[in-house]
Amino acid sequence: MIPIESSMAVSVAAADGARKPVVPPESSRPAKSSPLPRSGAPCGLPEHPLLWQFGKPNPDALHAFPAQLHSHDIETPVRPAPQGLVDRRPSHHPGGRGGELPTHKERDPRRARAAAERVRPPLTRDLEAVGLKFGGPVFLRIFKEERQLELWVQVPGRRTFKLFRTYRIAAMSGTLGPKLREGDRQAPEGFYFVPPARMNPNSRFHLSFDLGFPNHYDRAHGRNGSFLMVHGNRVSIGCFAMTDRKIEQIYTLCDAALRNAQPFFRVHVFPFRMTAERMAKARGHRWEAFWKNLKTGYDAFEKTKVPPNVIVKENRYVFD
Repeated sequence: MIPIESSMAVSVAAADGARKPVVPPESSRPAKSSPLPRSGAPCGLPEHPLLWQFGKPNPDALHAFPAQLHSHDIETPVRPAPQGLVDRRPSHHPGGRGGELPTHKERDPRRARAAAERVRPPLTRDLEAVGLKFGGPVFLRIFKEERQLELWVQVPGRRTFKLFRTYRIAAMSGTLGPKLREGDRQAPEGFYFVPPARMNPNSRFHLSFDLGFPNHYDRAHGRNGSFLMVHGNRVSIGCFAMTDRKIEQIYTLCDAALRNAQPFFRVHVFPFRMTAERMAKARGHRWEAFWKNLKTGYDAFEKTKVPPNVIVKENRYVFD
């Protein structure tokens, strides 16, 4: 049984504080997409020639991923790597300090702070109007076909989450179906999580966070890719791009939850809303079996309004 969901915790209750978190392994990599948007720069994908446009590296490419964690058993907590351990950038990579990626603590948070100052007062007011709290645990769902990102917030004093806001995805690329390999311009589908180290407050794309593709399931199926993010700037090659105004709200709510002791937040990415009617239309599709596996996790949340534990067993997602 391989834990899929958390580099900071695997228990669903870890996000809502009910149980002690169990730390498993995870790293992150993302995706690409189809034709370039007509304006703006592409996502920070290493295989794209504009990654180092005008001789300057894309800050998203310098994103410091958490050190690789290892878990031999789902019940055995995994200790994070020692402080100061950073990933290494190839020696030919332009810019930076002696070939090292900047750590999470080294990133300049001023842009995120300025955004938070703008959006926190109205967000706080709107959350309180529906019985929610700024800084409460969050959970995201993405639906590719509908081009929607849902932001859920945990109800104070309860384990359940309540839908706070649905955001329109401004740009994305590829077709329905998972990301398979670097450069295929697909956005992934599956179950991901974001700990503090994957938040980027000084992204080239305004603000961003990395979803952590490939996860254990993706790697078990030979999928690869890197730098798949939710970000601003309204342009995408495999990422989920929002307007700057919307990413400021999303980033601020997620960052506040992490700062308020949520060890990570989950991001579940689906090809479409997995209703019985829509699944019937997918009958015979190349990815039908994979989507049925995703639907089990979709249904678990729809029934309980608590994000399920997700692990990988025999190369399938299993939900608790």
